[in-house]
Amino acid sequence: MNMDSLDSESDQEMSELVTTDERDKIKQEISNLSFEELLKMKEEMGSKLYNKTFHGEVRKTSKSIFQRANKNRPREMSSKIRPKGAPVIPHIIIPQAKKVASRDPRFDPLCGQFEEKEFKSNYKFLNDMRIKEKEHLQIELKNCSNPEHVKTIKMLIQRTTNQIREQEKREKEQNQKYEERKEFREKLKNGEHPRYKKKSVQKLENLVQQYETLKKTNKLQKHIEKRSKKIANKHRHQMNQSDNEML
Repeated sequence: MNMDSLDSESDQEMSELVTTDERDKIKQEISNLSFEELLKMKEEMGSKLYNKTFHGEVRKTSKSIFQRANKNRPREMSSKIRPKGAPVIPHIIIPQAKKVASRDPRFDPLCGQFEEKEFKSNYKFLNDMRIKEKEHLQIELKNCSNPEHVKTIKMLIQRTTNQIREQEKREKEQNQKYEERKEFREKLKNGEHPRYKKKSVQKLENLVQQYETLKKTNKLQKHIEKRSKKIANKHRHQMNQSDNEML
C-alpha cells in the first residue's frame, strides 16, 4: 500500500473525528437553550444548514448504472422499473390495526418530574403570542360586519383576555411567595424566629391588595357592581331551588 494513501486515509479519519467532536460540543452547548431560542436559531440558519450542523451531512444515494459484460447479452434493468407494455397490477394496501398504548405524562416516570419554573422559562413566549393575538382580533372586530363572526371574535377575545389575566395572576402569586421566602430567610440569618402566615391572613392581605389595585385603576365601582350582581343571581337561584323543593 502506498504511503500517500495511508496519510490521506489518516487525515480523513482525523477530520471526521474533529467534526464529530465539534458537533458533540455544539449539541452540549445548545442543550441548555430554550425551545424559543432553538426555533429562532433554525429560522436564522435555515433548515438545511441547521440539520447539517447538528445532525451531520446527509449521505447522497448514488444512482446504479447497469452495464453489459457482453454486447450480445440482454440489457440488465432494475426490478423497480415496470417494462413498457406490462400490465398494471393494482397495489392493494391491507390496513393493520395499530396498537395504541395510553400514557399519562403526569404519572409516567419516563417523562420525569414537572418543573414549573423551567416550563415557564421555555414557553414564556406563549403569553406574548396571546397578547399579539388579542390585538389582531380587536382589529379584525372593528372591520367585521357579519354578526356571527362578531360574536365568535368577541368570544375569542374574552378567552384570550382570561388566559392573559390568569397568567399574570400566577406570576404575581409566585413573586409574592418568593418575597415571603426571602424575608423568612433574612429573619433566620438575623437570629429572629419568623412565623408562617395563616391562610386566612394571606387571603385577607390578597383582598386588600386587590382592592388597592382596583382603586388605582378606577375599576373598583365596576368590580363591586359585578360582584353584587353575582351574589344576587346566586341568591335568586337558591330561592327558586327552595320553592321547587316545597312544590
